[in-house]
Amino acid sequence: MFCQLFGNYLQEREVINEFDYRQLIKEQMSVRVKLGTIAVMDGILTEAQVEKINELQKTQDRRFGDIAVEQGLLTDEQVGGLLKKQGNAYLQFVQLLMDMTDISKEKLEEYLEDFRTKIGFAPDEMEKLKKDDLDELLPMFVYSSKPYVLDIAGLLTRNITRFVSRDFFIEKARKSKEMNYTHLACQKIAGDHTVYIAIAEAEEQGAFLQVASSFSKQDMDAVYDDAYDAVCEFINVNSGLLASALSEKAVNIDMDPPQGFAGQVAKGDFYVLPVVLEGRRLELIIAVDSDFEPGQEPLKLGSVTTEEDTSEGEGARVLIVDDSRMSRQMLRNILEKDGYRVAMEASNGLEGLAAYMKCKPDLVTLDITMPEMDGLEALEKILAYDPKANAIMITAAGQQDKLMRALRAGAKYFISKPFNEDEILANIRKVLA
Repeated sequence: MFCQLFGNYLQEREVINEFDYRQLIKEQMSVRVKLGTIAVMDGILTEAQVEKINELQKTQDRRFGDIAVEQGLLTDEQVGGLLKKQGNAYLQFVQLLMDMTDISKEKLEEYLEDFRTKIGFAPDEMEKLKKDDLDELLPMFVYSSKPYVLDIAGLLTRNITRFVSRDFFIEKARKSKEMNYTHLACQKIAGDHTVYIAIAEAEEQGAFLQVASSFSKQDMDAVYDDAYDAVCEFINVNSGLLASALSEKAVNIDMDPPQGFAGQVAKGDFYVLPVVLEGRRLELIIAVDSDFEPGQEPLKLGSVTTEEDTSEGEGARVLIVDDSRMSRQMLRNILEKDGYRVAMEASNGLEGLAAYMKCKPDLVTLDITMPEMDGLEALEKILAYDPKANAIMITAAGQQDKLMRALRAGAKYFISKPFNEDEILANIRKVLA
């Protein structure tokens, strides 16, 4: 993140223009390689071991190296060696900058000192910034007496890096009572604590759309329902990871379905963490145990029960029930590619129950967190109608209690978000064997 912050400063000083900055960042970022890739190339991990660690990262907000050490696959010394091979981002940036502009070392040091003073960092904080370690950097940008605010900020920024882009920087968080926005996606976590996690765009610049496009892996040219749906699912992944971490501390919480809002005002007591994502501004909103209101009228995203597919074929017939259109489409693509037939789709438990009674599928997938009727209640009603129903639950991290209740009630297996194609098909084959 040092490179983006210092690069932005150099543009303001007209040392470099935006085109040169983008080229510089592109070249600097292209040399960083994933730890797993380096470990495989060095012969100290197999591809299967790397995949195992990557799978664990889906349910644990932890770094690759930390998980590898805990699993006994790498030592701390080996992780340190891999990190060194990724390259020093600060030195890479400085070298590319000096090659591009012919800035002398002395002049560069003047710019660095002026940048440090302008951003308000002490010399030791500046050294942390150069190391580009997000865990060390975040306390310099996020100050809060509320519990979990710093944890949530770290979770969101790490997953922006993982799912959206590494070309971003954050500014110092601020407390706010009101914020106008063009687009906002939000999820509430309630229980021993009440937490809201939201992503908003105050003025339409394309950052909200970029999160949607990158996370869904679909090209989107405007913010319609699909974009809101994708950003809601991105927040859902973050909420699930937070809920898992809290449950390990015996904190009782539950997740409401995410919601989208357009052109309204967020009010209450909340923190705003600005993110400049590839030059476009985004706001991360975090509210803990406060009177936060994300908006007055949530968008209606996708009541979508489809007509029954009665075409002939050999593949088993599947009913997909999920409030996320993106998740439904991803599941459909995976299933149809493997020869299954999607009999119908539904976007909440009520629609799902009616669709099940209509199409009587060989298997039904049920998202746990949905509006109108959640997946657990829909499962119970489907099993009351058809005790032999084959049901697989769709779960984000952090829904262990509901998941266990669903398995005890009669669900056969579960699938985790984000989706893994091999996991999905393996579980379906087990159920239908």
